[in-house]
Amino acid sequence: MATKTSLHATELRQAIAEFRGYVQAERGLSPNTVLAYGRDLERFALWVASGGLKNFREPTVHELTGYLAHLQEEGLAAPSAARHLVALKMFYRYERLEGRVENHAVDLLSSPSLWERIPHVLSPDSIDKLLAAPRSDDRFYLRDKALLETLYATGSRASETVNLKLADLYLDSQFCKCFGKGNKQRVVPLGDPAIVVIRAYLRDLRPKLIQTAPTSPWLFVSKIGKRLTREMLWVIVKKYVKRAGLNPGTSPHTLRHSFATHLLSGGADLRTVQELLGHANIRTTQLYTHVDRDRMRAIHAKFHPRG
Repeated sequence: MATKTSLHATELRQAIAEFRGYVQAERGLSPNTVLAYGRDLERFALWVASGGLKNFREPTVHELTGYLAHLQEEGLAAPSAARHLVALKMFYRYERLEGRVENHAVDLLSSPSLWERIPHVLSPDSIDKLLAAPRSDDRFYLRDKALLETLYATGSRASETVNLKLADLYLDSQFCKCFGKGNKQRVVPLGDPAIVVIRAYLRDLRPKLIQTAPTSPWLFVSKIGKRLTREMLWVIVKKYVKRAGLNPGTSPHTLRHSFATHLLSGGADLRTVQELLGHANIRTTQLYTHVDRDRMRAIHAKFHPRG
């Protein structure tokens, strides 16, 4: 006979499954985002099943704060912990829409300040080292160099970069189309360095890589003409990060952070950077203003006579 706790856990898992269907079909979130929220809520379900909540439909602020403490104890990185909280808030808003809960306790939660982390950003000099790391004797030199240049030139997410198609490139007009979260399209300029190396890759290497898949629509392909995966992209970036002697924590997303920060440092306005990054909320973009303020503070402390 099923216990009250096991029935409660089963009911929560069913509600999570319905929520995932809702955000994918009706909210238009990308499959990657739906998977991420699903994983985050599975973690919540495991915590509930272990006795974390008496009734998931009537959580108290005290109980939910206990969940946040549980995430912290598990050593989650700041962005991951913050995303868990976003997933939880979205889930309970969905439950309210369905008329299954009236509780607003989750809306009273905010990410603890100790979770708020300034993104890791490379200096322009470090970017130059990374972009120069691929060597002409590397097997996929032109592809890898074009890949790194594109990541930094566009500030695109890893998934957006590997999903670029030839049809998304407008090299003569110096821009490309990116498809971000929720399949939202945006136009991003391409600078001359990126265009030069992309053209060289398209001319000298890509035709050899797609011999067994001549109709492949993808810009960046593997040695057998298949689309690069995000995991492959990660491995490629890590290879050149190590070669360039940079912080081992540097990832594809670091190039996106650096793209945004360098634009703001150069005088770009926040709304333009928001548009280039594809952020739905300008508050997300404002995070990079904190990065730049920290950089200016450091410069002031180093060079001002009374810094």
